[in-house]
Amino acid sequence: MATLDSLTLFTGLGLSEHKARETLRNTALSAQLREAATQAQQTLGSTIDKATGTLLYGLASRLRDTRRLSFLVSYIASKKIHTESQLSAALEYVRSHPLDPIDTVDFEQECGVGVMVTPEQIEEAVETTINRHRPQLLVERYHFNMGLLMGEARAVLKWADGKMIKHEVDMQVLHLLGPKTESDLEKKPKVAKARLQETDRRTAKDVMENGEAAGHTLSLMEQLRGEALKLHKPGENYKTPGYVTTPHTMDLLKQHMEITGGQVRTRFPPEPNGILHIGHAKAINFNFGYAEANNGICFLRFDDTNPEKEEAKFFTAIYDTVTWLGYTPYKVTYASDYFDQLYAWAVELICRGQAYVCHQRGEELKGHNPLPSPWRDRPVEESLLLFEAMRKGKFSEGEATLRMKVVMEDGKMDPVAYRVKYTPHHRTGDSWCIYPTYDYTHCLCDSIEHITHSLCTKEFQARRSSYFWLCNALDVYCPVQWEYGRLNLHYAVVSKRKILQLVAAGAVRDWDDPRLFTLTALRRRGFPAEAINNFCARVGVTVAQTTMEPHLLEACVRDVLNDTAPRAMAVLESLQVIITNFPAAKSLDIQVPNFPADETKGFHQVPFAPIVFIERTDFKEEPEPGFKRLAWGQPVGLRHTGYVIELQHVVKGPSGGVESLEVTCRRADAGEKPKAFIHWVSQPLTCEIRLYERLFQHKNPEDPVEVPGGFLSDLNPASLQVVEAALVDRSVALAQPFDKFQFERLGYFSVDPDSHQGQLVFNRTVTLKEDPGKV
Repeated sequence: MATLDSLTLFTGLGLSEHKARETLRNTALSAQLREAATQAQQTLGSTIDKATGTLLYGLASRLRDTRRLSFLVSYIASKKIHTESQLSAALEYVRSHPLDPIDTVDFEQECGVGVMVTPEQIEEAVETTINRHRPQLLVERYHFNMGLLMGEARAVLKWADGKMIKHEVDMQVLHLLGPKTESDLEKKPKVAKARLQETDRRTAKDVMENGEAAGHTLSLMEQLRGEALKLHKPGENYKTPGYVTTPHTMDLLKQHMEITGGQVRTRFPPEPNGILHIGHAKAINFNFGYAEANNGICFLRFDDTNPEKEEAKFFTAIYDTVTWLGYTPYKVTYASDYFDQLYAWAVELICRGQAYVCHQRGEELKGHNPLPSPWRDRPVEESLLLFEAMRKGKFSEGEATLRMKVVMEDGKMDPVAYRVKYTPHHRTGDSWCIYPTYDYTHCLCDSIEHITHSLCTKEFQARRSSYFWLCNALDVYCPVQWEYGRLNLHYAVVSKRKILQLVAAGAVRDWDDPRLFTLTALRRRGFPAEAINNFCARVGVTVAQTTMEPHLLEACVRDVLNDTAPRAMAVLESLQVIITNFPAAKSLDIQVPNFPADETKGFHQVPFAPIVFIERTDFKEEPEPGFKRLAWGQPVGLRHTGYVIELQHVVKGPSGGVESLEVTCRRADAGEKPKAFIHWVSQPLTCEIRLYERLFQHKNPEDPVEVPGGFLSDLNPASLQVVEAALVDRSVALAQPFDKFQFERLGYFSVDPDSHQGQLVFNRTVTLKEDPGKV
């Protein structure tokens, strides 16, 4: 029970569960940390925040003179010591002043207690440092050692907050170099030392011409905290370029601040008419991540204003996807929650002469220069009566709309605010037969929820003026719309309409077919949420639209799965091997590490019997030069067994094909080391394994120049290969859907939901990293 209480206490300080358990194994450290935390809680009278918890852990793990524990805890709990550099100075001070009493005035002076470092001082110090390294920065771009800039700025400003310095470095580097290019995101190639020195001597011009670059990726949270320095502070909307103020603006902002307390508020507002795709992952990370990085909240708001296309399964899938990516909405809301208020505001808009009922048909409003509405100047009273008639169902669909009197950035005039639809709504039933449009609903829902930062993709920039105009026309709080670049991938289509065409054509099974780039499809394929979030961080918070190569996403997947997917062995195309001198009367139990590079993560057991199965490609009767696996006169090791097998006889069938092999075995340490060790299975499970490749053959399947026949003509016939009788070691027998493994030498695999009792189905998530020297 005491261990459980300490575990809860330590994780409450911000330690991961793994780190907390590791700390508990160190009796002296856990006792000192427990005492420090208890004293801090008594001082604070409340829970301990993560920053304080981190300092308390640093204190407990580094303090040698336990007499000073209470003294130093009091400074940390009272926030007089609040940075790592102050803690290091304090520890050094008590180490060098072992005698009582401590001179608190001298102690505080030596530890920077009370010293204030202004943002202006940080900005000036970082600017000086960057100017000193400017030529090399221009040469190396984002693979320059940013830690050097941090270190030099810290040397000048000893007591500055390290995070603030890092943010300032990030911002000034971004200002100097601009957003990362696709080549910046590539990992830096390994080159010889002499070549590195030669590169250092090149000019910035050479590098720009040759297009060399490499990646230094900040975490998403670091980037989004940096974004906070560029975006407006809550309540300072009026300082944003292009923000339109009215005589009521400051009063409305004052009321807004009273309601929110200056808290950052964002929202993710998907339409529930399809499944989210990889581009939405960036939007989710930006909206939820920006709020999280700035101690704010984020709403999940369903823009459910088009009942014709909305289905219950999409609401559920969207919510599940958001939580799968690791985010918890502050509140789940719906545009339909506000239908009554939106209708009342539409009436008010008409009364103010800013909206009118129009009878132009949809086809008349299409194109770049539609004819102006002949009903634009109809009397207010007439529009009010007609709008009420629309509400009561006296017009057929398309016969009447409510339009707003505003011209948008793209020249579109008088966007529609309400249209007639007789489709029952999933939440309001048939209470309404008129529904608001995105152009009308979006900004007003943001206003109702007191959103501070309305973050959306670049294509909505043309709607920014109508966003500001509508809030101001109704004299309601007006948030600020900020745009960022959309994320796209090559070799993919993400349009809802086109995915439906793929399903209808039988090219894919459904929205979650693992060859698609919907988030449900990627999850089914085995992509971890962490990898998708890391990919979004590598792409960065760019303003320009970004189209990335799928292999960059796959690299993020490998990085995560390498550390999280336990190893197992599987054989796709099996060849039976009979060990004629098996060293035991019955099968042996072999202990196989779950992670060979870190055996502290445990082992699993697999049987090793006289009959094993290997990959057919791991044997050749007549090998080509360089072949290192099993052949005549060329033994191989069996991974994890400690045994080497050597070929004695090849058993062939009537057609001449190899049916099985007879071999002898010896201990691996009883002779010369073999050239290769191969994977194998014995007494295995029979499973189905699905091997996926790209769905399309060209980078841009929707480009009529690249693919004149249309995206359906560009399908890759080899995008799915099903191995119906693959053999997998028995350690995976209890695996559940979405469990992930690395099948040694083959790739990373995830259990598909199609699995059932006695029949596991695996999806290949990604292959292993390619090694050009491997044969």
